[in-house]
Amino acid sequence: MVAKLDKAALAAIRDTLNARLDLLGQRLHQLEDALDSPHSNDWADAAKEREDDEAMEALGLEAQHEVAMIHAALARIEAGTYGTCTDCDLPISEDRLEVLPFTPFCRECAAAHAR
Repeated sequence: MVAKLDKAALAAIRDTLNARLDLLGQRLHQLEDALDSPHSNDWADAAKEREDDEAMEALGLEAQHEVAMIHAALARIEAGTYGTCTDCDLPISEDRLEVLPFTPFCRECAAAHAR
């Protein structure tokens, strides 16, 4: 279990989350640029480029989802509820927050959502 996080720990987490947002923003911009580039006139090359576009779109959707999760975590920090499971109101373990600093769920509730 994790105790109530102090201001310094929350500031460090906020900095980590904001740095991740910056990185994701750059990645999304690069994906958009790649998706906007013109396709080849060669049929085989164009087909491969369309496959690549589908993969890039999937990566973009994953990044957008992570951005939304990070914004929600930052809102929980501001609200004073960060580190508390949004389902069961129990503390989220420190180990889990280190791996997934934007998670809204403790291990048990995350497992229940995965079913």
